Amino acid sequence: MTTTWWPYLRIAAAVLAVAAIVAQLIRSLEIAGAATTEWGAHLPTVIANFFSFFTIESNVLAAIALACGGIWGLARRSTTTAEPRWLAILLMCASTYMIVTGVVYNLLLRGIELPQGSTVGWSNEVLHVVIPIIMLADVLFAPRRRALGWGAVGIAAIFPIVWVIYTLIRANLVIAPATGKPYWYPYPFLEPTQPGGYGAVALYVLLIAAIIIGAAALVVWVGRRRATVSDSTADATVPPADLAL
Repeated sequence: MTTTWWPYLRIAAAVLAVAAIVAQLIRSLEIAGAATTEWGAHLPTVIANFFSFFTIESNVLAAIALACGGIWGLARRSTTTAEPRWLAILLMCASTYMIVTGVVYNLLLRGIELPQGSTVGWSNEVLHVVIPIIMLADVLFAPRRRALGWGAVGIAAIFPIVWVIYTLIRANLVIAPATGKPYWYPYPFLEPTQPGGYGAVALYVLLIAAIIIGAAALVVWVGRRRATVSDSTADATVPPADLAL
């Protein structure tokens, strides 16, 4: 049954993710437009900062992966055709990043107070809770998931590494729109001004890297395990005469 309706769930989730991203972007632009400082009103910086959040980038990737997976599922009605490798890798990466987003946000960032009205409540929950849960469910229950080799874990690690390097380099080249500070970090745990300085930043980066690699390994393991179970089930349903052939 999941083969029939799962593509629609993926497409609906992709639409929801895009709606949540757009809603938060509009709110951020409204706040920037009402700012009284030249930094706050600098829309190109506000937009660039918005799309520099790992959460936003991960949700954009998840929306693309879910849409591609849903469209592919609708176009390929066969219940035995495994998803192509490019789609399997895309879904694996998106699932990994969204699972990490959900874990990191709810463990490290959930209690951090933000300026009143700066966050769209429902959008925040969709991006940090709903889509991560949907991507986890996709790993566990989506039909026709392709088993990937362990090398896919290394592929999943590429984007976060690039993101950290980009963030740490860019941070000191940007003036924070809200405060006018001569730097801007998307998350407090990346700021070297925290107690412990760059040492604390390095520890957080290593911790998140371990979580990402662990999540990617888990996603790949589940995919390989599900493929093994599916193959065993398929073999068990084949008549003995056919097996002999």
